[in-house]
Amino acid sequence: MKIAFLTAGGLAPCLSSSIGRLIEQYETTIPNSEMIGYLNGYKGLLLGNSIQLSDNVKQNSHILYNFGGSPIGNSRVKLSNVDDCIKNGYIQEGENPLEVASKQLVKDGVDILHTIGGDDTNTTASDLATYLNDNGYNLTVVGLPKTVDNDVYPITQTLGAWTASQQGALFFRNIVNENTTSSRHLIIHEVMGRNCGWLTGATALEYRKLLQSESFLPDILLDKSRWDIDAVYIPEMEINISDEVQRLKHKLDEKDSVNIFLSEGAGLNSIIAEMESQGEKVNRDAFGHVRLDEINPGKWFGKQFSKKIKAEKTLIQKSGYFARSSAPCQQDLELIFKSVDFAVKSALDEVSGVVGMDEDYNNEIRCIEFNRIKGGKSFDYKVDWFQNLLTDIGQPIEKGICNEIS
Repeated sequence: MKIAFLTAGGLAPCLSSSIGRLIEQYETTIPNSEMIGYLNGYKGLLLGNSIQLSDNVKQNSHILYNFGGSPIGNSRVKLSNVDDCIKNGYIQEGENPLEVASKQLVKDGVDILHTIGGDDTNTTASDLATYLNDNGYNLTVVGLPKTVDNDVYPITQTLGAWTASQQGALFFRNIVNENTTSSRHLIIHEVMGRNCGWLTGATALEYRKLLQSESFLPDILLDKSRWDIDAVYIPEMEINISDEVQRLKHKLDEKDSVNIFLSEGAGLNSIIAEMESQGEKVNRDAFGHVRLDEINPGKWFGKQFSKKIKAEKTLIQKSGYFARSSAPCQQDLELIFKSVDFAVKSALDEVSGVVGMDEDYNNEIRCIEFNRIKGGKSFDYKVDWFQNLLTDIGQPIEKGICNEIS
């Protein structure tokens, strides 16, 4: 039996560990099975670039549990985006990416393909499996849900998201000390989350847990209030900006610093509209997503707030790459092991789908049907832990005009 692995999309603190556990489980259940990894995701599959997993790798797969990143590389390639595949030289003019990828899998004699990625990766895997089956080739494809945003429906908890929230909190624990470099200091912590505020909320929660274990000296500048969070802005929540400006200005007057946690997708529509009205090009990836690293939402929000609250210094810091590149925490590692073990069982039973905690089945880990996998799941900001967080930091929860800052 020949098993292939493929990781795609952005990084998350689960890729190396998932590959490591897959190798370990297959070595246990099917000793001496042949395993390959397609290099750099679907790009490697289209170009026929793969690596044979050696006996040394199989015997030492546990080492991968200590690493972030992917041991076989990632890329953002959509097999249904023919023009993008031609433009990047992955296929020739007149070729069909699904056909090219399928022929490569047939040529390589792959029986089981494991894809590790977000909704785009796994829906693309579904297209591939369907194409192969329609053309008489029996291939079992089992995906694992990777994204720090935790925004894949109907999956309750995606792999790596817990770790990303803890690492983002650790990142800000150092950055927040910058509040002592000047008076009237505004710090904006930009957290990943295109459409979903879960990671921003969870990172804020983890950071405040860190604060609870700290000792402060309020007789000097080491007052806990300067290190605390003053606002959390996410895509799902509308905020009354004029009221927030007044509230944050009062905070700045009171403690000489303000700390904001901001989802990178918050206010995105307004930012794009402003850029396009000024004739600026808004670049998108192969999946049609706006390239957020080029938009710089934190800088945009900083520009809006800084003048209005009369900040003397504004610092924008992004924790995304730091957080998503980490090795998994113990909580994530346990979920990775459970998910991978079920994925191997599903693959050997010839059941295709994406393995995850299914919120429609009481959060049971199961092989979820490909046609139920969708991206862009919103964060329910009305959950108790997030509501309590906002109450603790004194942020009102009300409808307003978050996307109409002027």
